[in-house]
Amino acid sequence: MLQLVVGRIGRPHGVRGEVTVEVRTDDPELRFAVGTSIATDPAGRGPLVVAGRRWHKGFLLLTFEGITDRDVADELRGTMLVIDSAEVAPSDDPDEFHDSQLIGLTVETAAGEPVGEITDVLHHGQDLLVVRRAGADEALIPFVKALVPEIDLEGGRLVVDPPEGLL
Repeated sequence: MLQLVVGRIGRPHGVRGEVTVEVRTDDPELRFAVGTSIATDPAGRGPLVVAGRRWHKGFLLLTFEGITDRDVADELRGTMLVIDSAEVAPSDDPDEFHDSQLIGLTVETAAGEPVGEITDVLHHGQDLLVVRRAGADEALIPFVKALVPEIDLEGGRLVVDPPEGLL
């Protein structure tokens, strides 16, 4: 079973067990609905059942059943909230991909030169592909059509057309 990270628990908020969550899903209303049981990584910290959800200054705040004070909430910091990839409906949009489809793809330039392998996808205003390169620092490549003209899921590869200096 492939697990997809839909959020990461951050710092506690207030004193009643509420926590901030770094959202890593395009559907937080569904994934973090009250009453939803969410698996965790590490697994021993969960599953957690959402007891409350609200947005505050652009941050998602969640409370979980049984977590009622700040100290216990703080022990959850850094916990990944995960779902089974089978729970995610495939998109009808041919230009939309789930992170799990991209992670592990081999990256090469339009000229066929190897660049590395995608190890993560960051969602910070714009989506960034994190590419591990042999003997070099990681590269961050904006996931936009102009720079990523081809994605071949069947072939396990992604083609990048980086401007001078990006890599």
